[in-house]
Amino acid sequence: EVQLVESGGGLVQPGGSLRLSCVASGFTFGDYDMIWVRQAPGKGPEWVSSINSNGGRTYYADSVKGRFTISRDNAKNTLYLQMNSLKPAATAVYYCPSHVAPSNYRGQGTQVPVSS
Repeated sequence: EVQLVESGGGLVQPGGSLRLSCVASGFTFGDYDMIWVRQAPGKGPEWVSSINSNGGRTYYADSVKGRFTISRDNAKNTLYLQMNSLKPAATAVYYCPSHVAPSNYRGQGTQVPVSS
């Protein structure tokens, strides 16, 4: 059974940092590109960042470029998102969805409120 468990969220002040984790199981994690997506209150999902299967290529939304860093540890089946210089606009639930054919999977997400 495919499972994705996000963690690491929590209340943070503007300008602060957080490191999110996503532990994957039930599929060969190292064979898959992975992404982070966020959903702010009252809004649709927004792509944040992607990383290829071996971690050699990363991509970022313009809104987070230079402040967020995606990484992975395939030996630990874990995806990370280091978030620095957080802004209130980053307030959202963060997910690491995956498509493992033939289905799409998503964890429960981890909440990141950015507020003073």
